This record gives sequence, C-alpha cells and structure tokens, in this order.
Amino acid sequence: QVQLVESGGGLVQAGGSLRLSCAASARTFSSYAMGWFRQAPGKEREFVAAFNSNSISTLYADSVKGRFTISRDNAKNTVYLQMNSLKPEDTAVYYCAAKTRAGSGYFSTQYAYWGQGTQVTVSS
Repeated sequence: QVQLVESGGGLVQAGGSLRLSCAASARTFSSYAMGWFRQAPGKEREFVAAFNSNSISTLYADSVKGRFTISRDNAKNTVYLQMNSLKPEDTAVYYCAAKTRAGSGYFSTQYAYWGQGTQVTVSS
C-alpha cells in the first residue's frame, strides 16, 4: 500500500510559478513510476506529466510541454512538478499517482495509488 500526499498548491498570478510536491509512504519508492494529473471544474481528469516505467524517461502533455518539469528525489520519497509560466487554464486540482504496471504513464487507469489532490488557481 502506498500513501501519497500532495502539497504546494495555491493562488498565483498568470506568468508565475509553483512547485508541487508529492510525498510517498512507500518503502520501495524507487520501484514506482510516478505521474501527475489534473482536473478542472466540470472537466475530466487529464494527464499532465509522468515518468515512464523505467523512471528515467519523461512524458508531458502538449499543453504543459516546455513549462512544466517533473522530477523525483528517491532519497526523500518525493516527486515534484515545477510549473512555470502558469496560465489561467492551468487552474485545477492536481493529483499525483503511483504505478508499478508497465506502460507510458499517460493513462490514469495504469495507476493504482492516488493522492488527495492540491488546488492550483491561476488568476489573469
């Protein structure tokens, strides 16, 4: 069982930056591939960024490519999402997720464990 706790969300003006953190309780954190998803009001949950099953390669949604960066610190059992040049359309609840199944990490169904989410609001 893995518990995930996100933090770092908040209110920021357009063009600003935030760094989200996701702390995991897993004893073998390095064996999990991690991803970030988001859900805006009235919309379905969508992929943001992830490590591939090898936990080396990264994948990004086109809407965030070049602005967001996913990283991890296995010594701290933590995955991060650095978000720069934020836009109002980035406003959503952001979730981190963990998986052991093979695959790209793009699909939410690949993930067995989810955090509770952290709100990110970008004002114009």
